[in-house]
Amino acid sequence: MEAQWAVGLMTGTVLDGNIDIAMVKTDGETIAEFGPWELAPYPAGLRDLLADTLAAARKWAFDGPEPAIFREAEAALTEAQANAVKAFLARHGFKAADIAAIGFHGQTVLHRAPANGVAGCTRQLGDGPLMARITGTDVVYDFRSADVAAGGQGAPLAPSYHRAMLKRIGAGPETAILNLGGVANITWCDGDTVVGFDTGPANAPVNDWVRSHTGADMDRDGEIAATGTVDEDRLTDLLRHPWLAQSYPKSLDRFDFPAAMADGKSLADGAALLTAFSASAVGKALDLLPKRPKRLVVCGGGRRNPTLMLEIAKRARVDAVPAEQVDLRGDAVEAECFAYLAIRSLRGLPQSYPLTTGVSAPMAGGVLAKAPRA
Repeated sequence: MEAQWAVGLMTGTVLDGNIDIAMVKTDGETIAEFGPWELAPYPAGLRDLLADTLAAARKWAFDGPEPAIFREAEAALTEAQANAVKAFLARHGFKAADIAAIGFHGQTVLHRAPANGVAGCTRQLGDGPLMARITGTDVVYDFRSADVAAGGQGAPLAPSYHRAMLKRIGAGPETAILNLGGVANITWCDGDTVVGFDTGPANAPVNDWVRSHTGADMDRDGEIAATGTVDEDRLTDLLRHPWLAQSYPKSLDRFDFPAAMADGKSLADGAALLTAFSASAVGKALDLLPKRPKRLVVCGGGRRNPTLMLEIAKRARVDAVPAEQVDLRGDAVEAECFAYLAIRSLRGLPQSYPLTTGVSAPMAGGVLAKAPRA
């Protein structure tokens, strides 16, 4: 199949107020070309609406009818992202007809992994048909539900794209891809073997900690954590959490390891503890792999936190390098991933594997919403 342009969209669980938009030219197997990429800010008020929606989702906990706020938030975020795509394409000289599909991840509001024989549940807000009508472009959305219905974790979905990234830079099993968003996830490949799973929290707990104490969105550049002292005894206790030693496949909700792990600490010491915990969890994840990599190519917002990167190198005992060092785009990866997955979905290629989400056999995913034709 000839490579085609696709647009990918991602908004993470850290609620940074931005829509990640990226274009990739791909046949769903290799990366032929990277297109433009940018962050588009949400309209005023939408971030607060999504924060209220996440709070309502936690109270709902998959029990009973969905909260009414879901419908309001779904329509608002879909319209905002669709309009952002239209502006993005116009700004970069593309027409809707130039794009094979938009990969629309939507906003995860709640995710519960399968456990103890009970099937998992996941909910992403995103109205694919509405986006297709607004943009005039075919949209692939709802990437996770089929995997969960088949007994999978529903996450992570990035490993198939991470595998293409590793191929592009000529890396073998000595290198893995680590993504640091609200939650951290890793992909390791050796030939046809693809392993991917969530390692633990990344930015979410420390960001929530700083927000609750100062009102700021995050520990920018890790400056607060850098001034604190890690309580090594409490860290050791936290690292005894059985989930960290659990074999993959496994996945997390952003609130599974909350900021409350640092309760009782000062602002700086709490930030230091939570940052060290995220880094140490990466090390425990590396110990689970068939072969421990010597290098991590780090993507996502967490790679711009020097304190977190230093802690990963120290506590995970690995060379952690930002994606840009190997000519990849660390901020664009998650959006690129859903552009890539959209083309895989159109081709019926797998996005989930037994060693990534835990499905019994490789399976495709995503739902296609066709754009109205004149």
